[in-house]
Amino acid sequence: MELIRPLYFVREEDIISWRDKNNLEFIQCACRFTEEYEKNNNKNDTSKREKMKSLIKELKKDYENIDVNIFSSVQNVNLDTIISYKKQDNIHHFLDTYNDNPKDLSNNSNKNI
Repeated sequence: MELIRPLYFVREEDIISWRDKNNLEFIQCACRFTEEYEKNNNKNDTSKREKMKSLIKELKKDYENIDVNIFSSVQNVNLDTIISYKKQDNIHHFLDTYNDNPKDLSNNSNKNI
């Protein structure tokens, strides 16, 4: 399975505006996960996606660019600072290479303090 996100940089409100301007109707969600969730849960309960959208909307009241900041936080990640990550089918953990290049902490004196 490959995850494709071609509309990452398009804001939902812009998509909704375009949809309305063109008199289109969109389906709620086509993914099987959502179908199963709705079948097995109370219809009044909200999905995790809806909960996250609501949370971000609430956070925007105090932090105007929270959505942009969250999205930016996954870019330019230094893998040496990540506890673990998955690449293809392999899980890499920082302890796998932790002792490969021991750093001499005595040479890292803070001269600017």
